[in-house]
Amino acid sequence: MKLDDDIHNYYEHLVVEYISELGLDKNKSPDYLADLCCLTLNQVPPRYIRYEVDMAFYLPQTERLQMKMNVEQAVTKSIHYLDQAAANKKEA
Repeated sequence: MKLDDDIHNYYEHLVVEYISELGLDKNKSPDYLADLCCLTLNQVPPRYIRYEVDMAFYLPQTERLQMKMNVEQAVTKSIHYLDQAAANKKEA
């Protein structure tokens, strides 16, 4: 078994999905997106899984909605942080 192939954090999927919903993958640089993902994932608890299908069948709807809300809040906070850092850099 290779852990890096068999196990992943389900929040990674949710974060990438939400970033795409916002269209940020179309107008932000790869470096910005990588920083955004790291900042966001550090704000949410890890949820390790082997198969996506497990989450589809065994995750209660209330927990799924809470995870989505956690991601939305964390992405918003991370965007604000990155935008502030960029603005401060321009001023310096």
